[in-house]
Amino acid sequence: MGSPENILQRLDWTVIRRLDGLLQGDYRTLFRGFGLDLAELREYQWTDDVRNIDWNVTARMNTPYVRQYLEEREVTAWFLLDLSPSVDFGTARTLKRSLLVDFVTVLARLLTRRGNRVGAVFYSGKMEGVVPARSGKIQVLRLIRDLLGQPRLERAQATNLTTLFEAALHIIRRRSLVFIISDFMSAPGWDKLLKSLAQRHEVLVVRLYDPRERELPEIGPVIMEDAETGEQLYLDTSDRHFRKRFYEVAGRREHELNFAFGRAGVDVLSLSTEDDLATEILRFALARRKRKKSPASAARGGRLDSSPGLAIEKASG
Repeated sequence: MGSPENILQRLDWTVIRRLDGLLQGDYRTLFRGFGLDLAELREYQWTDDVRNIDWNVTARMNTPYVRQYLEEREVTAWFLLDLSPSVDFGTARTLKRSLLVDFVTVLARLLTRRGNRVGAVFYSGKMEGVVPARSGKIQVLRLIRDLLGQPRLERAQATNLTTLFEAALHIIRRRSLVFIISDFMSAPGWDKLLKSLAQRHEVLVVRLYDPRERELPEIGPVIMEDAETGEQLYLDTSDRHFRKRFYEVAGRREHELNFAFGRAGVDVLSLSTEDDLATEILRFALARRKRKKSPASAARGGRLDSSPGLAIEKASG
């Protein structure tokens, strides 16, 4: 992938400068309600975001009350990074891991050059480490270097994002902007902790995927290996009935993730290994701007617009 300096320079030319022109410096479009201090409580109005309702006060007063915040000049952003083996899936052109590195680089650079601080929590089936939040270009280069230095594990225990979210709740004490970057190929049970994170922080989910995780190409007999456990299965992808079952199982998983994200009330940026990063970040920014202006849309919570992950075992069953 190159050195940290080369990666930052490449993305500065191909993504960051394009975003500068397209967003015209309005990066607050991306980050609604971050870095906030509580200013006051007041009665709910129909134009308010329901996620700002203080349910404890509402229960005592028998009337909906919302929290109003004052934005701070500086923002602290955290990247919760899922580096489990499944992120090494992709094509010869782009792996999900490469997409993760590029996204972190772009957002960290955009934030730090405006005086904000960024930190990261690394997870690969177990906690790998924490980069304390700091500002400046040197911090961005450190994040890239540490990401490139993370080992690519051939075998690991099944991913459980609960571990990552529990650690984040203990590490990130002050209200912050939190990016969760993962393909969400995980054991169940993380959704409740995601909701807890979203209640404390401004949370943006960045879901990585490859189109082949939704719809298998017809390439004949193949042996597929589970990146997490190493288990292998012999499959005949020319069997259209199998491909149909695979697609249906993947669709159910998409529905389950959509429900979990919506219940947590988080926004989701879905990034494919075939996407143009600048275009998708811009599309996400414009969608958030539109949602901010639409109370009815904000009340619906999070959204999901990506393809789901592999579901080979269920499909072959």
